[in-house]
Amino acid sequence: MSKVKMPKTSVSIDMTPMVDMAFLLVTFFILTTQFRPDEPVSVSTPTSTSTATIPEKGVVTITVANDGRIFFDLDNQNSRKSLIQKMAETYGITFTVDQQNAFATGSSIGIPMGSMQGYLNLSAEDRKKVQQPGIPVDSTMNLSNELGVWLINARIAGSNPVILIKGDAQSNYSAVENVIKTLQNRKVLRFGLITSDEAMPTTTAQLK
Repeated sequence: MSKVKMPKTSVSIDMTPMVDMAFLLVTFFILTTQFRPDEPVSVSTPTSTSTATIPEKGVVTITVANDGRIFFDLDNQNSRKSLIQKMAETYGITFTVDQQNAFATGSSIGIPMGSMQGYLNLSAEDRKKVQQPGIPVDSTMNLSNELGVWLINARIAGSNPVILIKGDAQSNYSAVENVIKTLQNRKVLRFGLITSDEAMPTTTAQLK
């Protein structure tokens, strides 16, 4: 009796579900990724051996440039929108919805409140070209110390965020001192300093 030969068939894998999944993932990341705009100032922070990490959310960053200018930043677009509304109430300024959205989607700010409306009226590209003078800081508890007002309103808008100071290694001492005094005057007694990584000292180096 002769054997029945089974027909040979080639093995094929349906790649359609995998391709669909890949496109879904790409679409998801495109829709959910939020790109931060360029920072108005770059700083070179001092180094340290600290291993503490910066929280991913709920952070206020006060940047001190090497020429002493002060910049203020609060993460989270919703918190930033609430912050600019509270600043408007404090200084008796009315911001349009477009101006509020421009602030909410921006980065660190170093513009005095008196110039804020004109700055936010600019296009995103023109705002990048502005040489920001920095936020006014003095030793008073008045509205003239705008950094203090930003701090108070940011703690409300951002639900008590972590306060961090990012100072340039070449910043003059008086600029940093004014920032720390303002924090102390506003009862902000816990804050961190952002530094760059430094190699831990070796045992041999410690014995020298």
